[in-house]
Amino acid sequence: MNSPETVSAHFVVAIGGGIASGKTAAADAFVRRGIACHDADIAARGVVAPGQPALAEIIARFGPQVLQADGALDRAAMRQRVFGDDVARRALEAIVHPRVRDWLRARVAADRGPYCLLAIPLLAETWPAYAWVDRVLIVDVAPEVQLERLQRRDAVERELALKMIAAQATRAQRLAIATDVVDNSGTLQQLDAAVDALHSKFLQLACA
Repeated sequence: MNSPETVSAHFVVAIGGGIASGKTAAADAFVRRGIACHDADIAARGVVAPGQPALAEIIARFGPQVLQADGALDRAAMRQRVFGDDVARRALEAIVHPRVRDWLRARVAADRGPYCLLAIPLLAETWPAYAWVDRVLIVDVAPEVQLERLQRRDAVERELALKMIAAQATRAQRLAIATDVVDNSGTLQQLDAAVDALHSKFLQLACA
């Protein structure tokens, strides 16, 4: 999936999926098998921490009102600021996303396992920025299952849940970039069994 110019020396599997699809549960199942999972959400928080260049750029672009009293980024205020404003959202992404990718590449370079995972919630939305990975694993659920789980998990009404799902890439867009798909419409035991089979497959590919 990667090109010769961007190939990683380490075997890398990016894991993504729609909201409430069970990406975390799937990633945790790999971690239980000794595989490191480097999380883009953790990276996104780290690169905008106080003292980081990205935070200074965000303040310069959006103003000090996006800060909390302690000088940290007010993530809720930032979400409100960019929600529904494509220009503002793209400006924020231009500051944060390249640094997140650099953070993840550094973790991959330091990883010493047989392979590693990159957990990227907005994988389809940011593609092809991650086309350098070896495999793309999409955690997939039927739309009605996703909706029910999201309503239950976040205690939100159906209308809001539908808007949250619509704000992301479509199911078809996620599946279009997948090299591997795990169906998470069933039980945790079924998910674990599916991950076990994928783990064996990735071990073989990483050692090939």
